[in-house]
Amino acid sequence: MRQEQHLVIIGNGIAGVTLAQHVRRHSACRITLISAESATHFPRTALMYVYMGHMRFQDIVPYEDWYWTEQELELVHDYVEQVDTAKKTLSLRSGASLSYDVLVLATGSSAAFYNWPGQHLKGVQGLVTLQDLELMEQNTQGIKQAVVVGGGLIGIEMAEMLKSRNIGVTMLVRDKLYWQNVLPLEEAQMITDHIRSHGIELLLQEELQEILADEHGAARAILTRSGKEISCQFVGITTGVKPNVAFLQDSGIDTDKGVLVNEYFETNQPDVYAISDCAQFRNPAPGNPTMEQLWYTARLHAEALAATLLGKRTAYERGPWFNSAKFLDIEYQTYGFVPARFKEEQESLYWQNDEATKAIRLVYDKNTHLLLGINLLGIRYRHDLCHHWLKQGYTLDQVMQELPAVNFDPEFFQRYEQELLNQYYTRFPEQAPPVHQNTWWQLRKRFGLLSDSASC
Repeated sequence: MRQEQHLVIIGNGIAGVTLAQHVRRHSACRITLISAESATHFPRTALMYVYMGHMRFQDIVPYEDWYWTEQELELVHDYVEQVDTAKKTLSLRSGASLSYDVLVLATGSSAAFYNWPGQHLKGVQGLVTLQDLELMEQNTQGIKQAVVVGGGLIGIEMAEMLKSRNIGVTMLVRDKLYWQNVLPLEEAQMITDHIRSHGIELLLQEELQEILADEHGAARAILTRSGKEISCQFVGITTGVKPNVAFLQDSGIDTDKGVLVNEYFETNQPDVYAISDCAQFRNPAPGNPTMEQLWYTARLHAEALAATLLGKRTAYERGPWFNSAKFLDIEYQTYGFVPARFKEEQESLYWQNDEATKAIRLVYDKNTHLLLGINLLGIRYRHDLCHHWLKQGYTLDQVMQELPAVNFDPEFFQRYEQELLNQYYTRFPEQAPPVHQNTWWQLRKRFGLLSDSASC
């Protein structure tokens, strides 16, 4: 971008800030970030730790005030009421007006509600924004029982937050197991059992019918579809999110669920782009979703758009899918394509420890043995190597040859991966060497995990 141009970014989350930083490294143009949520950037994924008392809000703010001045990044704490794409101006709630040469929408999402009776009562809320966290602090003061509606990743975060304050938690999950629409059966069963072991009540195959009010207009109970009444003073709505695009209604910018964009994040209006949660691809690549509402894809969106704005028009290519989360004290990583239900041509190697706290699944094509995806529970693999395997089209045999190098924890190698290798050789005996252990020892030595004097 030229020095005299003004780049305005609506949203100061990870996407908006990453974009501003990348453009600033190579351009002296004017850059303004606008946010109604907070005056400065913070990582939204850390909000739960503020509520749980592990950190203060100032502890999760990564940049001091001087950083924005030093980088010549202007921060505006205000709400954009209207976008006029013909005049290239923004009308703010404060009454101010701001002009732009290039506009980027990085407005994120908010909790999705589905018109349940009583959903606007005091004590009923979602958890996405800083304001949601502040409201949750108010709504959970002195309460005894809460209900969390929905079985997604935000739902388990909210349940953990509530349990940290000794609030009883019941979760309504419409599937037979927790997150069964995403996880294969074994992983879904493991996490379901794990959640229950932490004292959280899971009501499976159950949905919200109505939220009941007390005499003060606050939530006192919920009624389920099956007719159960559950007493509670707080109802967390975690049934998904919706992009923040309502303010664009009269802007001339095409929207559907989100802002419609092409592979360059261009909207139908000149010099207007959209990235991250609020962006919806018109024509996504085969097998890819129309919307990518993840922290790591937000960064990738920003990096690709920055290149375009700096004069090198760059189409977005995400590469292999990745996501990570935490189910209480079990970490979760997934790479590539791991379906909840396998197709006929798909197969997997699956290992789980006796305590049901760790699991590995390698999904592959039955015919070609091409690696399709990886699920990890309670175990961390090196992101760069997993990404490399999928991007380079590794077969299961090639993955097995590099398995000793993939884990962060040296203790892990002796305990579990030999079992996964043995399972592979049992399924494919033609691949098995005469002595498994010697081969395993040689592989470990190859990757520098044993000294020359070590033995099996």
